[in-house]
Amino acid sequence: MQNMQKGFCIFTLVLVSFLNIVCGLTDPGDAKVLNDFRNGIENPEVLKWPKGNDPCGPPQWQYVICSKGKVTQIQTKNLGLKGTLPGNFNKLDKLENVGLQNNFLHGTLPSFSGLSNLQFAYLGNNSFETMPSDFFNGLSSVRVLSLDNNPFNKSSGWSLPSAVGELSQLMNFSCSSCNIVGHIPDYFGELKSLSTLKLGYNRLSGEIPSAFNNSMLQVLWLNNQDGGGLSGSIDVIGSMVGLTSLWLHGNQFSGPLPDNIGTLTSLNDLNLNGNKFVGTIPPGLANMNLKMLNLNNNMFMGSIPYFKAASASFDYNSFCQPRPGDKCAPQVNALLDFLHDIGYPPILASEWTGNDPCKGRWRGISCSPDGKVTVINLQKLNLNGTLSPSLVYLDSLLEVYLGGNNLHGKIPANLSELKNLKLLDLTGNSFEPPIPNFSSSTKLIVNGNSKITGVGASSDSNGSSGGGGGDGDGDGSSTSSSGSFLGSPRSYPEDAKNHSGSKARLILLLTGSALAVVIGLFLVFLIVKRKKSNKKDAADVKFSSRDVYTHPTSGNRLGEGSSSLDNGNLACSAQVLREVTNNFAEENELGRGGFGAVYKGELVNGTQIAVKRMEAGVISSKALDEFEAEITVLSEVRHRHLVSLLGFAVEGNERLLVYEYMPEGALSRYLFKWKSLHLEPLSWRKRLIIALDVARGMEYLHSMAHQSFIHRDLKSANILLSDDFRAKVADFGLVKLAPDAERSLCTRLAGTFGYLAPEYAATGKITTKVDVFSYGVVLIELLTGLIALDDQRSEESRYLAEWFWKMKLDKQKLLAALDPVLAVKEDSYDSIFTIAELAAHCTTKDPNNRPEMGYAVNVLSLQVEKWYPGEEPVQDQSYKPPDLRDMLKLWQETDTKNFSLINEDSRGSIATKFTSTDAR
Repeated sequence: MQNMQKGFCIFTLVLVSFLNIVCGLTDPGDAKVLNDFRNGIENPEVLKWPKGNDPCGPPQWQYVICSKGKVTQIQTKNLGLKGTLPGNFNKLDKLENVGLQNNFLHGTLPSFSGLSNLQFAYLGNNSFETMPSDFFNGLSSVRVLSLDNNPFNKSSGWSLPSAVGELSQLMNFSCSSCNIVGHIPDYFGELKSLSTLKLGYNRLSGEIPSAFNNSMLQVLWLNNQDGGGLSGSIDVIGSMVGLTSLWLHGNQFSGPLPDNIGTLTSLNDLNLNGNKFVGTIPPGLANMNLKMLNLNNNMFMGSIPYFKAASASFDYNSFCQPRPGDKCAPQVNALLDFLHDIGYPPILASEWTGNDPCKGRWRGISCSPDGKVTVINLQKLNLNGTLSPSLVYLDSLLEVYLGGNNLHGKIPANLSELKNLKLLDLTGNSFEPPIPNFSSSTKLIVNGNSKITGVGASSDSNGSSGGGGGDGDGDGSSTSSSGSFLGSPRSYPEDAKNHSGSKARLILLLTGSALAVVIGLFLVFLIVKRKKSNKKDAADVKFSSRDVYTHPTSGNRLGEGSSSLDNGNLACSAQVLREVTNNFAEENELGRGGFGAVYKGELVNGTQIAVKRMEAGVISSKALDEFEAEITVLSEVRHRHLVSLLGFAVEGNERLLVYEYMPEGALSRYLFKWKSLHLEPLSWRKRLIIALDVARGMEYLHSMAHQSFIHRDLKSANILLSDDFRAKVADFGLVKLAPDAERSLCTRLAGTFGYLAPEYAATGKITTKVDVFSYGVVLIELLTGLIALDDQRSEESRYLAEWFWKMKLDKQKLLAALDPVLAVKEDSYDSIFTIAELAAHCTTKDPNNRPEMGYAVNVLSLQVEKWYPGEEPVQDQSYKPPDLRDMLKLWQETDTKNFSLINEDSRGSIATKFTSTDAR
């Protein structure tokens, strides 16, 4: 009997466990946490959680994923949740993935201490006010922590605790705009698994730790620190060979760039805007194949090199010449070498600008009336470093005063070759022997240099310090030192005639008063100029923290278990789309891009569709945001010249978009690949009509829809053609909603190089005028048949828009630059010149001088010979796409067994396949 009772108890336990697994009964502790979660939300109806204490179901609560009765994921991003989180959140001891980003949660962020199974935590873009001191304790499995844009400890800020350094699995740490104060902890350079570190827009100070030396970080963002910002040199960066993206803009970094920066061969994106960097541009940096390089608002000097970067900006620096490739004057080169050897002190670097040291304010430099440097007077400025032998190229030098500094090393022997030098005052430094053998006409003063012995306080009676020092061989010779330097000197042409000392002194004396007046007037000019300059974009604009457009009225988003969006866009079955594309057969593939592949499909009634399928390998937060943005935008706008979105599917790892089918494909095929694809090239008339169609579509986006949209990626590859060669703008994954007040915002760089407006590439600031620039590039492509950017073309014509501006100035050159297949006749010249002028107008560098898209519509309308009423675009939201929605809806109703929408967050099912932080 006892054995029977014991067996019954065991059976009962097994049965309970079985029912707990099969029926999804929730662990009571986990159920309490979720109910407390719901009770803390001010708008719990958004969650659509039923009454009851069984979140793991059945039916399982939306946004909650369970395993064996334990909650493993909570995904409530983008729901607009308002309220607080329960303090017992860390009781969900099996939690692996939590996505609470982009809501309005506030109050104290509960501690996550002890959540040893947690791998992914997305908590950014909320309003949490307090960061618990033990939040990071025990997160031994965490790989991604995204905490951006939360005002933690707003008044005093908070420091990153040592516990973060113990997160050995951490691959991605993102906490921009988190009110972090203090120095960057050394442990970020020691975490072997860490690949992404984003700490922009905080209150960090100090230098980049030396512990970052040889770190394998790939993404490092330390930009726009408040309260002064980070400072010091960035020499350690030169050893971080794994870097792909480096943002240091908006700080106080100083000194020259590391010479070995060119070894960062993986680097694509470098932003140094708004710091205090000095010196010349290292050749290695100029030769880097970067996608984006921003050197604006520093104190870089010397000549501007030719950059290999696809987009390079270098405004508001101290370069000697305004254009790349133009050389500095020989005197400037000599003085910059001198400046290099004393470490580019800011007191001089900020004033030694321009290409003539005798014009403007070059501190400590005096010149003769014919523009030759005669005096260098830099006493008591705490200069550090060595004395440059390049001063020998200033052969008009009469006097050099460098007393009372911290210069060291040897006095360059070749300075004894300066025939006009009358005085070299090196008092109170740390120079060491040997002393060069200067001529009797040169007075050398080396008092107060303790390492030099045998030299008295006074010079010899003839004004010379005497020989005897030499180079240590007893004969007073300086050939050894001089020869060592002259073996590989910088080449300078002769730029001075010899002048006698007495004559030069007399000239200086007579012109002293006049020079003082000129300098005074120039100082006033500089002050006025600087005030004007400060009004420009002297520091980088703050990038938007929410880099994906979300319509404010949209209720549901993808992956939330709803069969349709509030905006009416139909969610359909992925199985249906597999069937109509023959399981995405290779023969049905229309094209392939960064998102994935596009396939042709055909419904039972013969209607053709295009299905864009996201590849599993590219599923990242950025790709998912573009997927959602495209649905959101195309569900809000309807226009004959915008490609219609007909449906979408979200099932497991599948992300599918369904469009109306455009038989002739992308405009780029007919412009750049028509010969290899055996297509008939486009006539001039067809090109005009296509240009007008695109202009009408963009005009609608900018100014005629219910809100103003910025496309950001307009290019010929994103313009699709129907069977009658009417054009529609496609690919809305990067679209932005322009604020109504100013229709401009700042965001992370996106789009395609060659089509990017210069102000966008330089500052991240976008308005509708960035689309106008891209449209102008498309017009140039239509005119020339050349793609916007082609590395195979000569350097002069590599960037189409830049090259075109040179061609358009000469009508004969312009005609010669036209696409040869056009074979235009004289009666088309006026039309050609009009469109060329419009293209130039659209691609002007100043966005304020670019026209609105409505202007382009007006110009092109006059050029198109004849329009039929039936071809006029519909300019409102009443335009309806084909009846595919009804067909898909019918299939959905008759084939419900194949229809499903995943209830989990899109990141949940692929959490182990990516490491990037949630997009902001």
